[in-house]
Amino acid sequence: MDIDLARTFLTILDTGNFGRAAERLNVTQSTVSTRIKTLEELLGRPMFIRSKAGVQVTQAGQQFKRSAETMVRAWYQAKQEVGLPDNFQTMITIGGQFTLWDRLLLKWLPWMRTSMPDVAIHAEVGLSDGLMRQLAEGLLDIGVMYTPSHRIGLVTEELMEEQLVLVSTETTTNAPFTPDYVFVNWGPEFAISHSNAFPTLNTPPLYVSHGPLGLQYILENGGAGYFPMRLVRQHLSEGRLHIKEDAPRFRRPVYMVYAAGSTDARFKTALQGLRYVASQESEE
Repeated sequence: MDIDLARTFLTILDTGNFGRAAERLNVTQSTVSTRIKTLEELLGRPMFIRSKAGVQVTQAGQQFKRSAETMVRAWYQAKQEVGLPDNFQTMITIGGQFTLWDRLLLKWLPWMRTSMPDVAIHAEVGLSDGLMRQLAEGLLDIGVMYTPSHRIGLVTEELMEEQLVLVSTETTTNAPFTPDYVFVNWGPEFAISHSNAFPTLNTPPLYVSHGPLGLQYILENGGAGYFPMRLVRQHLSEGRLHIKEDAPRFRRPVYMVYAAGSTDARFKTALQGLRYVASQESEE
């Protein structure tokens, strides 16, 4: 079976629409339709029920899903490993959210190069939804993120717990009740906790959806905001930022996600390395 048939099937499941699947795969919608027709002819069963509202997977399609995921995962792993130079034994592909590379995953990379120099590493940056999709499709071995979704066949393990602290460029501040307060959106759970902690707070004048952007703005222009201790620790030691000690702090768990049932010793060592780096970061 052409591996593109399985990839197309999984993409339609993920997007719920032939048109959006075509956009993601960078092919025409007619190509997507032809692939699914070919797949249905090969399997002798319809995979989807199509309507104006979109597509609905059939029972046969549900049964084929796990096989399709296994096929795609095995194909990409084989393709990557076959192309490795002789001095490498295997490859590990890891993906992480942008803010988790700074002072976490970037520490894991040199640990891996030292501990397992015969393992090649492919690093990716993405959002939780995209990383989960790549894990399900076998494009990633490990994903490190804030908000994983449940997927059959994948293990979700809490890697560490970040502490979000209120920092300011001023030594004393009444933030968040100040005009220079920057609201950084660290996700729905943070937004709810923040709202409960400051029920009388009006809408802040500056709202930022990307943490490093908010931090850079504050460092260059002054102000206050909530950030993980991991990101601001150096600025605190340099005196560029100051913690508001009497402000509430919020927790934000970090998770790593990987395929269940792996027995590869090098892969297990890579996971242990992530746990070690995370524990070091939590203790600093």
